[in-house]
Amino acid sequence: MSYAAGVDVGSTQTKAIVINEAREIVGRSLIDTGANVTAAAEKSFRKSLDAANLGDEEVEYVIGTGYGRYKVTFGNRQITEISCHGRGAVHMHPATRTVIDMGGQDSKAISVSADGEIVDFCMNDKCAAGTGRFLGAASMALDIPLDQLGPTALEAEKAVRISTTCTVFAESEVLSWLGKGKKVEDILWGVHQSIAARSIGLLRRVGIEDDVTFTGGVAKNTGMIKALEDGLGKKINAGEDSHYMGALGAALFALDHIIASRKPATKEAN
Repeated sequence: MSYAAGVDVGSTQTKAIVINEAREIVGRSLIDTGANVTAAAEKSFRKSLDAANLGDEEVEYVIGTGYGRYKVTFGNRQITEISCHGRGAVHMHPATRTVIDMGGQDSKAISVSADGEIVDFCMNDKCAAGTGRFLGAASMALDIPLDQLGPTALEAEKAVRISTTCTVFAESEVLSWLGKGKKVEDILWGVHQSIAARSIGLLRRVGIEDDVTFTGGVAKNTGMIKALEDGLGKKINAGEDSHYMGALGAALFALDHIIASRKPATKEAN
C-alpha cells in the first residue's frame, strides 16, 4: 500500500492530510502556524503521520501548498493553493463547479471543471475585508472568541449595516455601533453579511454555477455559511473537511505522481 501526503501552510493554521491508494484519508492534523513556518509544516506533517500510524518511509510523495508551501522543506514539490482547493473540493463534492476559499489573509473565487482543473479564478488579496482578518477584528472589538462569532451572529434579529470595507476601521465601526446601543448579535450578523457580500462579488467574476463549495478556515463558521447561502439564494457545500481541502488536494496530486511514476516500469516489464 502506497501513501501520499499534502501539507497546506496557511497564514493562520497549517493542515496536513495523508491518503492511501484508495484516496481515503487515513491521517490528518491541524495546528496554528505561528512564527516559525518551517517548524509548523514539519509538526503538522508529523502529527498526521501519527494519526495514520505511519512512518516517514511509508509516505512516498509529499506536496506542499498554501502561502508557505516553499517552507515545506521535506516536500517533493509545491503546488498553488488555488489548484489544490479546486481539486480537493471536486473530490469531496463531485458536482462542484464553483469554490469560495476564505482564509485568514485572503479570499479566492475559483471556477473548476468536472475533474477539478482550474477554469478561472480571482483573488481578494489587497484588502482583508472579505477574509478571516475582518472577523478577527470584530472578535477583538467585542471580546468574543472566534469560534463563537458564527453562533452568536445567528441569534441576531436585525443586522446592523457595516459600511467600512477596510479591516483597519472595522474595529472602530463595531465599537461605534456598540456605543449606540446596538445588540452584539445584530452587529456580528452585519459583519458576516458584509464579508459574504464581498465574497459573492468575487464569485460573480468567475461565474456562479449550481454547486458551490466553501473551503478554508472560515468555512468552520456557521454564521458565514448562512450569510453566503442567504446571499446566493442556495445551499452550499461546507462541512468538517472544508478546512482541509487544500491539504487534501495536495495529497491527491501527490498520489497522481506516485501512480504515474509506475507506468514506465509497467511498460518495460511487458
